[in-house]
Amino acid sequence: MSLKERLNSDLWDAMRSGEEHRKSALRLALAALHNAEIEAGADLDDGAVLSVLAKEAKQRRESIEEFRKGGRDDLVAREQAQLAVIEPYLPQQMTREEIAEAARAVIAEVGARGAGDKGKVMPVLVSQLRGRADGREINAVVTEILTGST
Repeated sequence: MSLKERLNSDLWDAMRSGEEHRKSALRLALAALHNAEIEAGADLDDGAVLSVLAKEAKQRRESIEEFRKGGRDDLVAREQAQLAVIEPYLPQQMTREEIAEAARAVIAEVGARGAGDKGKVMPVLVSQLRGRADGREINAVVTEILTGST
């Protein structure tokens, strides 16, 4: 069963059981997938579906942060509930230590020596860790390693 089929199946289950938060979050995710398919002009494979879901999760995390700053606890709770529905479909996120280990391997592979070589490291590392680590976290770890902060 593809990831999109699993999302649809879970939506039906949520509709039957009356889980409003789950139903709402799955509908939003499926709408984002539908829009991405329209933009691509074809059905998405599981990798592309994961990318869309990761983007949706990131959007929820950013909204939670902004709503917290604005003191909107009601909206924080709604976004957290939606994020809790989306996250199980995503691969397990890497820890900072795992990212650092992968970064050191890529740095050695490309022969990076300092902060000026960050452009050689980032594309390789980001493609290796896509979907399993946040780009900002990868960037921070690579910067720390190349500048000798760690």
